[in-house]
Amino acid sequence: MIDSMRLEQICREAGHMALQRWPGAGHTLKSWEKAPGNPVCEADIEVDGFLRRELARLLPAAGWLSEETADAPARLDKGLVWLVDPIDGTRDFIRGRAGWAVSVALVSGGRPLIGTLVAPARKEVWSATAGKGAWLNGKRLRASTRKTFAGARVPTNDLPREDRDLTAVEQPNSIALRVAMVADDRADLVATLRWGYEWDIAAAALIAREAGAAVTDAFGKPLAYNKRDPRAFGLLASAPGIHAAAVERLAERAERLGR
Repeated sequence: MIDSMRLEQICREAGHMALQRWPGAGHTLKSWEKAPGNPVCEADIEVDGFLRRELARLLPAAGWLSEETADAPARLDKGLVWLVDPIDGTRDFIRGRAGWAVSVALVSGGRPLIGTLVAPARKEVWSATAGKGAWLNGKRLRASTRKTFAGARVPTNDLPREDRDLTAVEQPNSIALRVAMVADDRADLVATLRWGYEWDIAAAALIAREAGAAVTDAFGKPLAYNKRDPRAFGLLASAPGIHAAAVERLAERAERLGR
């Protein structure tokens, strides 16, 4: 049995480590691009190394999949796997904005068992355990229960013309935090129509699901984790009452872009 209190402590320590590098707190930071449009900074690397060491001590038998570590196929043979994004929302982090989080999930049999998000710049600690609910700073989470698609709150800076019947709300750069907003009834719908990685969404998807949200890929199909190719096309997290309408609204775009 994993020590959940120690896991949360490790994630909090990782968040504190990142905060000591965060330009928003007045610190200097080195950053560069891994590829065009894909930024990384020294805090990503430092937090990744810390989490890999401490989580291996916590659960030595578990495999490892992280945004900032070269993938090792040996993880596919593991019963348990850590999925980690040391800083989800690196763009906000580098710009000194608060919309970033440390994301850690433990996956078994292709499904998340435990998920933790630590967003120290927002003073938020999110957590969930499969079958036991989701929590924010000790408060039980209840997801949006919206049943009408028109007017649904979406974290975005700009709504496409065909979606102007929706309502834009705050958009953190971190996709994990946007999904967590659905878990906390700050948003009704989060949707992406691009290829994304498991480490971006595993913890937040569990938090949203345990709070009562519906969470699938862009086509409305279940998400799976620790796949050979650790990607999925799109993410759809919403109030259950509008999930089918969201899948229908996005169907043509998902089919066209997901080929």
